[in-house]
Amino acid sequence: MYNTNEGRQVYNETLESVRRSFPQYIRELEGTADGAQVEFHKLFLLHMDDITPKAVAGRNSVDQPIGCTSICVNQPGQEIIGHNEDTLPEVMNFFYLVSAHIVCDEPQGKYRVKEEHFTSLCYAGHLPGYTMGYNHHGLIFTINTISADTLYSGKTPRHFITRALLTADTFVQAQHIIRDTGVGAADACSINMTFLRQEGPRVFHNIEMGPSENNESHMDVKTASTGEYLSHCNKYLRLPVPEVTGLIIDSSVARMAVLKKLGEPKNRDDVIKMLGDDSHKVHPVYRARRDDPIKTIATGIFDCIARTWTLYSDNPKNNEPLFVLPLVLRD
Repeated sequence: MYNTNEGRQVYNETLESVRRSFPQYIRELEGTADGAQVEFHKLFLLHMDDITPKAVAGRNSVDQPIGCTSICVNQPGQEIIGHNEDTLPEVMNFFYLVSAHIVCDEPQGKYRVKEEHFTSLCYAGHLPGYTMGYNHHGLIFTINTISADTLYSGKTPRHFITRALLTADTFVQAQHIIRDTGVGAADACSINMTFLRQEGPRVFHNIEMGPSENNESHMDVKTASTGEYLSHCNKYLRLPVPEVTGLIIDSSVARMAVLKKLGEPKNRDDVIKMLGDDSHKVHPVYRARRDDPIKTIATGIFDCIARTWTLYSDNPKNNEPLFVLPLVLRD
């Protein structure tokens, strides 16, 4: 579609919009393209994965049960965010972590950022941010893809909004970034988050973000206080935005039904049990069968009390983690 007049127009409008808001992230992609000896437009098109086919031809890029599963538990002594990262089988064993400390002499982009320090799980060719990670201000977040039915050219792709989210130092700033006032999101996702250094008792948030036909993302926030929990897959639970039909919805509905059947999680072990559940015959929560069109490539467990990030590359119910990282915050 990039080689059609309509596709090139959607590409150019979106690129120019992002360049105005986040020129520093365009430079990141240009640097990646140069280093990898890949044409820049191919990397930018990765960040428009659903936007181009929807805006040009009104269809999905693929009809697969794409998406992830996130669970937040907020109990005394148990403050956990768990996340399954699910994607195409070709990505198996090709993910990596980027830990970056970026210091600039001049403020960068629409939010005038001079310093960033974060660690994020990444896919090759993609900006950090659209999976799971944390920053030195104590923000932890995980992402669930949502496939809205109408997407927009000339808006901010979700990958750039979540890349900018890695700079947020407060929940107010995080909401400001997701709302993207003046432009608005081109596509959709949900974000599960908490701030380790927030005042008062621990709270977790799930923010459903919808594409903007005007100049601001649609947004709905649900909060889990002490004694509560959140779970989310790849379907809107609250925001009244029309979605596509197909396998991503079927899979999300099935996984949410399994999570509900397993009951309310109370601790880390419950989160691991739920994220590792493979009981559903068609759309399991943990996807590792030979014929699964989408695979769970990694499971992350963020412990807000121990301040650790545990990452698994196999089912966490019966495998040891790859590693346990400390969550290193600003002094």
